[in-house]
Amino acid sequence: MKRRFWRIFRLLVLLSIVIASIAVLLVARGDSTLHIHMLIATALGTGITVLLGTSLMTLVFLSADSGHDYVATQVHNEIGKE
Repeated sequence: MKRRFWRIFRLLVLLSIVIASIAVLLVARGDSTLHIHMLIATALGTGITVLLGTSLMTLVFLSADSGHDYVATQVHNEIGKE
């Protein structure tokens, strides 16, 4: 499962870089008085947010595929019956 996550994670890093680049281009478009700090903040904020969200969703799907969720559900159901 770890190897599969890291393979997907590398693709997610590329995706977040592309989306952060698009966000910077949209913010910088048409405004010549924009400071570099605003562009850096936009790139980091957008890139990290996209990377975090997609990574967490990947972990949810990988966990569901591995069967770990099924075991946790069975334990929860057994506790609820008592």
